[in-house]
Amino acid sequence: MPHKVTKPTIRPDAQKVALIVDDSRAQRLIFAKHLQGWGYRTHEAGSGLHALEACSTQHFDLILSDWMMPEMDGLEFCRAFRAMQGDRYSYFILLTSKNDKTAVAEGLDVGADDFLPKPVSPVELRARITAGERLLAMEREVRAALEELQNLYDALDRDLMEARRLQQSLIRKRQHNFEGNTLSLLLQSSGHVGGDMVGTFIISTARIGVYAIDVSGHGVAAAMLGARVAGLFSGGEHHQNIVLIRDPGTGKPRAGAPHEVAARINDLMLEEFDTETYLTVVYADIDLRTGRLRLVQAGHPHPVIQRADGRIEYIGEGGLPIGLIPNASFATIEAQLMPGDRLLLYSDGITECTNQHAEEFGEEGLKTALAKLAHLKGVEFVDALKWELLHWSGKDEFEDDVSGALFEFNHAMQAPNAPPRYYRGVPVET
Repeated sequence: MPHKVTKPTIRPDAQKVALIVDDSRAQRLIFAKHLQGWGYRTHEAGSGLHALEACSTQHFDLILSDWMMPEMDGLEFCRAFRAMQGDRYSYFILLTSKNDKTAVAEGLDVGADDFLPKPVSPVELRARITAGERLLAMEREVRAALEELQNLYDALDRDLMEARRLQQSLIRKRQHNFEGNTLSLLLQSSGHVGGDMVGTFIISTARIGVYAIDVSGHGVAAAMLGARVAGLFSGGEHHQNIVLIRDPGTGKPRAGAPHEVAARINDLMLEEFDTETYLTVVYADIDLRTGRLRLVQAGHPHPVIQRADGRIEYIGEGGLPIGLIPNASFATIEAQLMPGDRLLLYSDGITECTNQHAEEFGEEGLKTALAKLAHLKGVEFVDALKWELLHWSGKDEFEDDVSGALFEFNHAMQAPNAPPRYYRGVPVET
């Protein structure tokens, strides 16, 4: 259901309230008679100090103040009143026998809206008050519009907070265990929601798929497209996963090679997704029995392997982003993971993060961080990497979405005696 936004109640016909400030009781009575005849409810104060006390407990639409008064004159009262004034505006008229330009400038400087020379003409007083009423009416309209905008903003902010929770819920858990081998996920949006997504799914009894997606742009549109593409790797219904391809030769379903998967997503982006947005992706097919790694890099930053002995290897050649060129070709890259090695897929929010000197973290910065944090494992590592990046930036929040997927190959998995994956009753070749 849509949010119901309550508009503020504005009563232009409500009786206006005026404060008359003058050390002469006779003058106060004269002004009160005029103002009451013009529809005002009036209050009186014999000095600036008494007027300030009244203003501290009640709002006045109009303040009519003499300049020359004992204890606190009208100028000092106006200055003190403007300093304590709340959100609602009061129209302030100073009454003075001074007519030099310096006095007028001084009064305007402390916050007076208008001046009337003494003795005051009732006709001129009425005209000046009418001008002030027009200003107050506009102020009420602006305040009402701002209040309505604030209500709309609050409703939008609640929607975005809910969208953030929903996006985070797409990562059901941050760490996955595959017979002692672990995958740890990091997702930190620069705003409420972002276009980065990371995740995993089971291909077969001994193979997993890991993906990292970065949609161009930020905000809700990028988040929706990122979630839609991540849904193509759904682990819920195996036959709905975009990785599954029916072999044209045998007619049997099989897990497509990474470059085939990238090509299928590219075709979907251009043919079925009504968007001009593009995205980058890394999709990795990992054999848990052998450590064999096959992946496609489509415009995403270079995946990095940290060997058990600490060596750092960046792999891949870049590749084209998804959604730019029809019939784009992609390449499957192969690498071998040994026990103790780990693979990190990450978004450019890490390498392109800048510090206060506009220097990028870069691949060298990531390499240094990997070495520094080599003793940490799993979620502890990806969280420490995030804090390392924040420390580098010198900021409290990231300017771009930050995401990553860390796979740690601890040992070769023994193939279990489990049934193969099925597609509509047919075993999937793996």
